[in-house]
Amino acid sequence: MSLLLKDRVYTMQAPTAKRGIYPMHGYKLGLYRMPIKLEDPAEIKSILEGMKKTFVMDKYADRIYATYNWIEENIPDPDADGYEYVNLSVTVEIVTGEVIDAIYQIYPVEKFSAPQWVQNYRKKADHFAKMIIDTLLRNTILSDKMVEYLMKSENMSEAQALTKLEELTPLAQIVLDAKPIAKIEKPKPAVEGKKQVITRDGEEAVPGPIDIEFKDKMDISAPFKTKTGNEVKTWGRVGVDNKVMGVWGEFCAVDFDICIGDGACIDACPVAVYEFFDFPGNAGSTKKPLQINEPDCIFCLACEGVCPPQAIKIYPQ
Repeated sequence: MSLLLKDRVYTMQAPTAKRGIYPMHGYKLGLYRMPIKLEDPAEIKSILEGMKKTFVMDKYADRIYATYNWIEENIPDPDADGYEYVNLSVTVEIVTGEVIDAIYQIYPVEKFSAPQWVQNYRKKADHFAKMIIDTLLRNTILSDKMVEYLMKSENMSEAQALTKLEELTPLAQIVLDAKPIAKIEKPKPAVEGKKQVITRDGEEAVPGPIDIEFKDKMDISAPFKTKTGNEVKTWGRVGVDNKVMGVWGEFCAVDFDICIGDGACIDACPVAVYEFFDFPGNAGSTKKPLQINEPDCIFCLACEGVCPPQAIKIYPQ
């Protein structure tokens, strides 16, 4: 949306710059919010796969990162005396969810240990960041979503919506075959020769107790970062709709497909490992006792002993 971003790029400064100590520590930040939804893991994966030959693509939690790299040279002849070059980059962060935020920061060129001969660095970085956003919007599944939104919100035909999207994204590179809808495969057994014996259909809670050999029978899946900054490992989790949640926790393990969310473990734990967290859409319970402080576990087994469906297994370290 480079056309719209002209009004949404502004300068911010680090606290040290505000005190007047390091006046070069300012950076430029661009932010644009798109009123389209991106939550389906298959669609997110399709963006990563579709653009990986164009940009350096990465993903963490609910965020997609697209990085563009370029080289600056002080003179055009690499063999001449005094020739210098530096590798520069700019990254756009796409925050997924009910709406999409496209964010980028332009740091001082000193961040790259670059000399002062680099010309128009911020202008170029700003241009490349907008080019990334435009390219993503014109070539990926985001294009279909934007066209659909424009058709509904502005009562346009599909052809008119496509034309407007092209006008809003003048810096877009055209990337062929960038809209594959990736198939999300269900977890496979982590140990060769073993079958996935735990059936999870997402329609009803799985009867307990927890299978204590789940690490051998289920693939490790996407981790979950808690508000306390801890990362909870998961096994057998499918997607993010909470239909099939699998087992959460490495040594303080809870089978969330068995858990009924009664909170007995929260009351029993002497070191506040657990705290209720919302998991809408789960058949067993929409609130689960999440191990936000798993590293604090003292292995007293109190939570394991009071769990009605026997969904908890503590592995003392």
